Amino acid sequence: MSFPSDEPTALWQDGWYAPAQRMDSPNFGDRPKGACIDLVVIHSISLPPGQYGGQEVQDLFTNQLDWDAHPYFSQMRGLQVSAHFFIRRDGALIQFVSANDRAWHAGQSEYRGRSQCNDDSIGIELEGLEGDIFTEAQYLQLARLCQDLRGPYPIAHVAGHEHVAPERKQDPGPGFAWERFKQLLKFPDSYFP
Repeated sequence: MSFPSDEPTALWQDGWYAPAQRMDSPNFGDRPKGACIDLVVIHSISLPPGQYGGQEVQDLFTNQLDWDAHPYFSQMRGLQVSAHFFIRRDGALIQFVSANDRAWHAGQSEYRGRSQCNDDSIGIELEGLEGDIFTEAQYLQLARLCQDLRGPYPIAHVAGHEHVAPERKQDPGPGFAWERFKQLLKFPDSYFP
């Protein structure tokens, strides 16, 4: 499978984004042949829920989380998930999976008439909690990343996990300021739910 980002550029090389800290996750796979990577799915995560600044999210995405370190983790024991990117509260950016590959972030999902959104989307996790607010640093980093994704990928849709799996998920939730994000991003309204 060939992607435009196979050619090294200042920002992208083989689906890896130069400004991000690289932290490889084993939780990924090949995209289906002919996949059109045109969707960004925004998520929120914190581990344990509502606690910020730790290493737990990175440990979850790299299969290194100590399941016994907190009672909440026991319900996640053995879970193998990932996202392409994680944006911390201070705007720091970590990449776990090449954007050319299929990260395991959306689960059972459907959007713009297509099912299995992992096949053709980029998953971006914001350090946060459903219903909580996000930081200006996160919005700025998210907007910059989404704009830069349009270089190698034909991004035409930006949605929340709540939009692609509405019966299962509620993130990023009501604390995510879609209007603020749209102002920063300057994408057409048709890109959004």
